[in-house]
Amino acid sequence: MKILFMGTPDFAVPSLESLLNAGHEICGVFTQPDKPKNRGMKLQAPPVKEFALAHDIPVFQPESVKDGTAMEQIRSLEPELIAVAAYGRILPVDILEYPAYGCINVHSSLLPKYRGSAPIHWAILNGDEQSGVTIMHMAKAMDAGDIIAQAATPIDPNETVETLHDRLAQMGAKLLVEVVEQLKNGTATRTPQDESKVTYAPMLSRELSPLDWTRTARQLHDQVRGLIPWPATTTDIIGGQPVKIFEVEETGVATDAAPGTIVAAGKEGIDVACGDGMLLRIKQLQAQGGKRMAAADYLRGHPINIQ
Repeated sequence: MKILFMGTPDFAVPSLESLLNAGHEICGVFTQPDKPKNRGMKLQAPPVKEFALAHDIPVFQPESVKDGTAMEQIRSLEPELIAVAAYGRILPVDILEYPAYGCINVHSSLLPKYRGSAPIHWAILNGDEQSGVTIMHMAKAMDAGDIIAQAATPIDPNETVETLHDRLAQMGAKLLVEVVEQLKNGTATRTPQDESKVTYAPMLSRELSPLDWTRTARQLHDQVRGLIPWPATTTDIIGGQPVKIFEVEETGVATDAAPGTIVAAGKEGIDVACGDGMLLRIKQLQAQGGKRMAAADYLRGHPINIQ
């Protein structure tokens, strides 16, 4: 099938690669414009662009998909299908209606749960035991189209966004290839989403970072693993300055100390009292201006006196 692919970050690369390996003609790739990154603020190409150029696939990076320019480019490519994975743009109706087989999207949740930009993060932030991917027909409203296929996976209680992200990217790529074959053969099904079960996964911000030690140890554990690598959680109970926290561990140990009290600090980490009367152990952190390191290594240069 002649396919135009739209995607931008690492999550989308396996989907593009799988379509290519399945023998489909990728007539072009739409991706976000290059953006300045790091201290030098040099322009950096999105991962999807890098992959496409390495495989001699034409790349288009329109600043807008609504001014008619993108539609002209699409008409010149004449795709039978548009496949989208984390493109980062809402497509107008004229683009959605152009391909013979329509526009389909790889979404990293089990819709209608977690429509929006950060479904993987929110699944972990909310302590969900299951996540998955959905391939759907795209509609005018965000992530509201009819479902074609889904695949689920359990979330390990200690799993972070990073590992779940990579697994869902591979699952989405595999399912996308299966769905394209179904569309080609006329065997694809479509199921409208149950609007009564819709939930949303809004964009992340640093406002989510501070750890509130009056919450339970489990809730704080989920917050830490759900905000990796960005924006990461923070606390100011260590040295009085905001410190990023990257790994914690539920100890299962009860305490009478007030929430936010450091009860122990040593080679195992830093134990802090939580709102449910349980200790949460900080195992990896990053002080301002420093590197990400084990809490035990941090303590060697910044000892904490326990009262």
